[in-house]
Amino acid sequence: MKKIYLLLFLTSYTAMSQQITPKSAFLEKWNNSKTYLLEMADAMPEEKYAFAPTEREMDFKNQLLHICGNMLWLSTTYFSDEDFDRKKLADNAPNTKNEIIEFLKKSFDEVSTRVTEVSEESLTTKVDFFAGPKSKLQILNLLQDHVTHHRGQLIVYLNLNEIKPPKYVGW
Repeated sequence: MKKIYLLLFLTSYTAMSQQITPKSAFLEKWNNSKTYLLEMADAMPEEKYAFAPTEREMDFKNQLLHICGNMLWLSTTYFSDEDFDRKKLADNAPNTKNEIIEFLKKSFDEVSTRVTEVSEESLTTKVDFFAGPKSKLQILNLLQDHVTHHRGQLIVYLNLNEIKPPKYVGW
């Protein structure tokens, strides 16, 4: 009987360890984060995209564009062979609510594609980062952290405009 339990445990453990990896966990969370942020972007009326709680904070629109810029910078720089062109990004920034929502979708998808294409093993590779050497896994954490940080600000923006934020789906 003990052998059967051991066999079941090992089989289950092996199946789980093959399914749950840092990369797959990130991609699942990333997709949920995309869904949640898109719902927030959609909830804010376009005429409120210029809203900022104070003069020293970015408005709603520029928070979203900043999130996209960071996503594209980190994913291009650390998960591709391409050079990131900040000026090109700024020169082609979308303006309308619909354009910004499409840009958000494309930015999230671009990160997903790049992360999907890297090997699990490469996530331990150390890269030069302005705050000191980081592993690519740490860069994935930074990607998610940055989105979460600014998304939290956007929740406040919605609440200050008496707009109920969407239900959290970031699990």
